[in-house]
Amino acid sequence: MVNIVNPVLKIGIGCPVTPILTWYLLRVNLVFGEYMASVQLRNLIKNYGDTEVVKGINLDIQHGEFIVLLGPSGCGKSTTLRMLAGLEDITDGEICIEHEVINDLHPIERNIAMVFQSYALYPHMTVEENMAFALENLGVDKKTRKRMVAEIAEVLELTPLLDRKPKELSGGQRQRVAMGRAMVRSPDVFLFDEPLSNLDAKLRGQMRSEIKRLHQRIKTTVVYVTHDQVEAMTLADRIAILNGGVIEQIGTPKEIYGRPKNKFVAKFIGTPEMNVLENLGDDVTPFLATSIAQQVPDFNVLSIGIRAQDFHLNACELESDSIGSIKVTLEQVELMGSVKHLTCLFSDQRIVAEVPYRDERTPNEFELYFDINKVHVFDEKDRLITQ
Repeated sequence: MVNIVNPVLKIGIGCPVTPILTWYLLRVNLVFGEYMASVQLRNLIKNYGDTEVVKGINLDIQHGEFIVLLGPSGCGKSTTLRMLAGLEDITDGEICIEHEVINDLHPIERNIAMVFQSYALYPHMTVEENMAFALENLGVDKKTRKRMVAEIAEVLELTPLLDRKPKELSGGQRQRVAMGRAMVRSPDVFLFDEPLSNLDAKLRGQMRSEIKRLHQRIKTTVVYVTHDQVEAMTLADRIAILNGGVIEQIGTPKEIYGRPKNKFVAKFIGTPEMNVLENLGDDVTPFLATSIAQQVPDFNVLSIGIRAQDFHLNACELESDSIGSIKVTLEQVELMGSVKHLTCLFSDQRIVAEVPYRDERTPNEFELYFDINKVHVFDEKDRLITQ
């Protein structure tokens, strides 16, 4: 399909292209939705002066996988994404696509498309012109551009909006145009840098569903950066949780939530965040202390984690033979619709319990019951020992 003629390339549709785009054009698939690529990060390091921002990240991303880089501000997730896109220089390590090292390739030669937090649409262009702009720069003829844009517009339900300008669109529609502009080039890998953070809560929910359906349809490899755990849990095939420039844990949403590797991951995932009780000693029920001590001899130096959803007001609500309890003092009640959050004090430590809403007064002091089998136990280095 590609005929090489020095000093230019010509695509079969008769579009001249400069030699610097050779590698890119040989890999572009002009028939939408056919190609997927794996990505490998090998001991990836990024320094700004003496400050090490990304500290030896290793990550394998499979063909067609939707992986989310999740972490707090300043953890290095966006920097990692920008290095993958070629927008940041690498201090050390390797980035590979399909096991080919791309460290020295220009961003356009990597055949990667990036969707930013800001839509970055040209205000004087229509939706169709915005989506076709990259193809026009590549020398694709007008008829082919129109066909390719029409295909993507249909997938994203933008067909009725092609003649509108950005100022005539809602926030969700603008974000879909930005996605369409990236998709129309048929990239090997999609990069999303917090694309929904500018939207309100309702639109974020709608766009999450659209992005998920889109990925299920096109099966292109996606690397998605966010600090929002709801986005990560609902969208990802796997999540890589970053903290301080290192990956703390990689796993499916179920694995990350159900078996966090350390205290940071345990508290970062879940709403409300996991309750971590420190230096318990004999403040818990004797059965709990005995049960944990059988697995971990040095019990006094440990902390335990209990999710808010695992607390119950009545022991009879638990279908377990291993029931623990703690006596707490009520501090605050927050109504959340079908549930309520009880903020309580236990031995000067603040905890939150999520219980079903009942139209009855909660006493100032009461017992919270939990299944001991669902307790997470951490060692003195904050690593998970047992659950």
